[in-house]
Amino acid sequence: MGKGYLRWKELLTPYLTESPLVIATYPVLPVLTNKEINPVAKLVIYRTGPEKIKLQSISLSLNGTTQPDDILQIRLYEEGDNGMPDPNKPLGSGQTPKSNMKFTDNLPSGRDTIRLWVTVKLKNKINLTHRVLTTITQVETPNKSLPIIQTPAKEGLRVGVALRQFMQDKVHTSRIPGLTTAKNGTLLAIYDARYENSRDLQGDIDIALNRSNDGGVTWQPMQVILDKKTWGGLPEKFNGVSDACILTDTKTGYIYVAGLWMHGVLDKETGKWTEGLTEKSSNWIHQWQAKGSQPGTDVKQTSQFLITRSTNNGKTWSEPVNITAQTKRKEWWLFAPAPGHGITLNDGTLVFPTQGRDENGISFSNITWSKDGGKTWTTSNPAYKDVTECMVAQLEDGSLMLNMRDNRNRGNYTENGRRICTTTDLGATWTEHPTSRKALIEPTCMGSLHKHIRKGKSLLLFSNPANQSVRTNMTLKVSTDNGNTWPESYQTELDQYRSAGYSCITSINEDTIGILYESSQAQLVFQQISLNELLDNKPKQNK
Repeated sequence: MGKGYLRWKELLTPYLTESPLVIATYPVLPVLTNKEINPVAKLVIYRTGPEKIKLQSISLSLNGTTQPDDILQIRLYEEGDNGMPDPNKPLGSGQTPKSNMKFTDNLPSGRDTIRLWVTVKLKNKINLTHRVLTTITQVETPNKSLPIIQTPAKEGLRVGVALRQFMQDKVHTSRIPGLTTAKNGTLLAIYDARYENSRDLQGDIDIALNRSNDGGVTWQPMQVILDKKTWGGLPEKFNGVSDACILTDTKTGYIYVAGLWMHGVLDKETGKWTEGLTEKSSNWIHQWQAKGSQPGTDVKQTSQFLITRSTNNGKTWSEPVNITAQTKRKEWWLFAPAPGHGITLNDGTLVFPTQGRDENGISFSNITWSKDGGKTWTTSNPAYKDVTECMVAQLEDGSLMLNMRDNRNRGNYTENGRRICTTTDLGATWTEHPTSRKALIEPTCMGSLHKHIRKGKSLLLFSNPANQSVRTNMTLKVSTDNGNTWPESYQTELDQYRSAGYSCITSINEDTIGILYESSQAQLVFQQISLNELLDNKPKQNK
């Protein structure tokens, strides 16, 4: 038998003569504004004796919550089939917060097992450095108070903003986050607005934007910034734009967004463009699938690389410029932006992380750069093959580090880690980094790399689902030595449950970063993270 089983047996044995058995757990999840139901504590009660469970009351404490007034309502729900609170099964009415609370209304009884969630609803505008901590303190039957097996939270749950949710603005799914900070401090969040379903291209997809002028506490309404509409006489579902990347030119203040446009559908066997598509046509293919994008640069041969620009911090955007012919090698099957954000180098060079498929259809990662303020763009050589979504950062020595999703990690538990390469000549040549495939595990998913300057020192931040097989455990990590080590003490988990797993990091001020990520609790979540909290007063220990 495993050590885990023996440990649980040791914990549970003292309670097995009790009836019922009560277990309280506190998963690491974001607690969000703009969301009705935020799960914060889970209670499972098992019958262990001859009588079915009869509940009389459940008590909890808010001690450790930064500001209880952030909370509008606390409520109990039964657990649904998906393991989360069932919105159709509230238990009694909600209560306004106070230090110690007792719930007695409509509690389930007469069962063998009861599964409940404690949930909160926050005000729509709160301080994003605050935390919420709830502790289940007492569970009572008509005859006695039951002992509780606690797995207490070490600290309160981080608050955040549910920036995008299912069917918001009539958008079925908001996916693929990008995040940047304008020169004036405005935050710009971009994403795929997938109107009809959650599927990737091809489909009715635009690139949309939300802006925040207060560090992400509140956000302005959705804007659509890349939309090919019914170009070429085809329906919008055959003119999708996806996988955007956003870049702030820190010299001029201009902001660029690159996106991938697919016109029509190619035949997966022959690679030829399909004629006669209409609104009733159900043809579908992905640019990464089979022959969904092909050699050449014409719109009927290959997916197109578009760039739009804003000169006023994202308020308005230019007509997109198509740089496919300028950047894509004709023999390549595909050339595309890599989602997330680009960077401005110390000398003013603009750099987008990019990706594609080579002359054999094999994926690669690279960069695309401009030395003339976005007028012309040059594509580098591939950094590595069988890799895709990537992000780039400039290290202290001026070299560029490319952090890549590696297909070799899929299902691989013996060797699992992000592919890391560096270049000193804008991608003409690449060198594999000593930490490549060794330092940052992944379930084969997009990850975010970001450089931040704090107290005159350069930090690298990285976020992704820190799991080798499934997209769970969204985690932020910090390196103080240019990515050579990622100390465990400088890591924080944001969401332990499963999600689509993409993320993007930006700097808000010297001591605060922002992260936009696909969460188990909303399609896109924004949170602030204090670097003072994460880095200061912690022992430096390497993982």
